[in-house]
Order: sequence, then C-alpha cells, then structure tokens
Amino acid sequence: MVEFDAAVLPAVGRRLEVRRLSIGALAPDDVLVRIHASGLCHTDLEVIEGSLAYPMPIVLGHEGAGVVEAVGQTVTEVAAGDHVVCSWNPHCGHCFYCERDQPILCEPFTRHQPQGRLLDGGQRLTCAGTAVNHFSVVSSHAQYAVVPQSGAIKVPREIPFDRACLIGCGVMTGVGAATRIAPVQAGAVVAVIGCGAVGLNAVQGARLAGAGTIVAVDRAQGRRELAKVFGATHGAGEDAIDAVKQASGGRGADYVFEAAGNAQGFRLGAEIVRPGGHLVFLGKVAVGDDVSFRWGSLMGEKKITRSSYGGARPRRDFPWLARCYLEGKLKLDELITARLPLSRINDGFAAMRRGEGIRTVVLPWD
Repeated sequence: MVEFDAAVLPAVGRRLEVRRLSIGALAPDDVLVRIHASGLCHTDLEVIEGSLAYPMPIVLGHEGAGVVEAVGQTVTEVAAGDHVVCSWNPHCGHCFYCERDQPILCEPFTRHQPQGRLLDGGQRLTCAGTAVNHFSVVSSHAQYAVVPQSGAIKVPREIPFDRACLIGCGVMTGVGAATRIAPVQAGAVVAVIGCGAVGLNAVQGARLAGAGTIVAVDRAQGRRELAKVFGATHGAGEDAIDAVKQASGGRGADYVFEAAGNAQGFRLGAEIVRPGGHLVFLGKVAVGDDVSFRWGSLMGEKKITRSSYGGARPRRDFPWLARCYLEGKLKLDELITARLPLSRINDGFAAMRRGEGIRTVVLPWD
C-alpha cells in the first residue's frame, strides 16, 4: 500500500483540501506514477464550480508527469524508472471506436470516466477507508497517480517534468489541432481565437506546420503580444473580422482554431473562416448551453470540426512533442507563469478565475 498527499475536492464550490490517501494493490494493467508536476487546467475549474458534473469527493488534475514507481503484472509498455506523461484519454484498443481509429471515443473510457473510475471501471484511491473518485483517469494533483498503461506514455528523461506535464493536455490539444485535426498547409492563412494555453499551442502548431500568416485574436493586448512569441504574425482584438480579411486578400482564413471557449468566439470563427476553409472548435461552454450562428456564416462548403484532444495518439505524439521541445522547436517554458506546492493549489485556481497567467504548475513534492 502507498500513502501520499493529494488535493481532494470534497464538494462543488469548496476549496480543495490536501488529504492523506492510499493506493492498495495494483491491478494487472495499472501503472503507479510518482507525480513530479501537474498543470492546472480550466477543465479542473469547471468541476470545482459545478459546470462539469463529477462524483465527489474527487482528486482533480489530468496534466501530470513523473516517474513510474511500479507496474501491474501485464504491463509491457513501461517499466519502473521510466519518465512518463499521463494521458487523460487512455483507450482499450479493441472497442467499436478504437477499431475505427477514434480512441478519443473509446467506449470503456466514455462509460467509466464520467463516473470517477478508471478504464476497467474500478477505483484505487481511498481516504481513511472511503473511496475517492478519479478524474479523467489521471488525478494528477497528488504525489502519486495510478493509471492504465495506455495512459502512461514514456518520454525522454531530458525533458523537465514541469514542461513535460503540459504535453498531456493543453499542448497536445493545440498543436495537434493544427498538425493532426486540420493539418495546416505551408503558406496558409491561420487565425486562432483565444490566446490562453490551448490557443497559444494552436499558434505554435500552425508555425510548426509552416503557416505563412497567423492572426492571434484576443481581447487582451498582452496575450496578443505573447502569441507573437509563439509564432503569430498579426494580432487582432475587436477588429478581428477586418484584420483577417486584410491578411487574406478578403477571403477569410484558410484555417480557424477557436480556443476562447465562449459563444462569441464560436460565432466569430464561423465568420472569419473562408469558403472551403476549416474551422476547429477547441473551446467549450457548459454542456447544456445553446450556441447560435448566423446561417450564412456556415455556408460555403466550410468544414467544421469539434476536437477535444488534437487527434492525439499519445505513444506517437507525446515523444514527438518532447523531442520538438528538446530541439528548440516547441516553446514550453513560456507557457508556465507560476509554480506552486500542493499546499497552495487553491491560489492557482484563484488566479485562473481572475484570468491571470497561462499555466500554473503544481509540484507535489515541494
């Protein structure tokens, strides 16, 4: 049995509490990871505030990186001592959707994950003998996490943990959108709406793909300027429609990646993508909310896709992204605006509510 500290959300609207948890015997497919860094994501905040419903109590966190401590008896992909990034979308590999190359829709994942359980439907976390729920099959806001082997992805030892953890969600989602979901062609005109963590990574994904023009759209001038560090060639605020038209010969952007996560951003994306262009929705609103569009903005053979994870194939993509960072092609240092011990995790979420920073990383052993 392993005992460790974890940040537990006891109920909606409450502060996270650092509690002592236990993990018992590992199941055959389990990987026990000593977490060295965990990124705070807006999805965590949605659970805290109740717009995304999960059973309580729960350990949040799905951007985790660390070292494999132990493995179950059937695990072959990783071994003790390996450095890994956790994937929040492990998959079984043989259900209806996995066989159709859509692991993001893996049936065991979509069945068990919303219930606070692992891929096999079980739970491993307890606090004083009472079960504690898992989040996104990771629960990385803790000193240890237990994940299925398809959720433990080996990466080079050279990448620091606080940079590596970001690959597991925001980086993969944004970069993957521009390189996997709607592969940007060299010289293309790209617009990215919302320059938070996911949007900035869509910007640098477009840069990696060789886009000729990248327009970063955000109300905050500071974020528009930061986007230029990641590869944006232009910035736009309230003038986004005119700015994109000017940058594209009046046609509109070839590719638009919406990462603001609000109804206005969704509508704007449909207005600024050119006829025949590709619009990818990366942001989200509450699942029960309606979003309306001007019908004419959807016409013109536009391709519209909703993507949650940038087309991730973690065993292919996570090592590639780590290598891009180590080779100086991918910016991760610039995403981190604060590093906090686990005891101050609520300070990180308070800053997120205020719209401050890009990514706060919790270091559970500090």
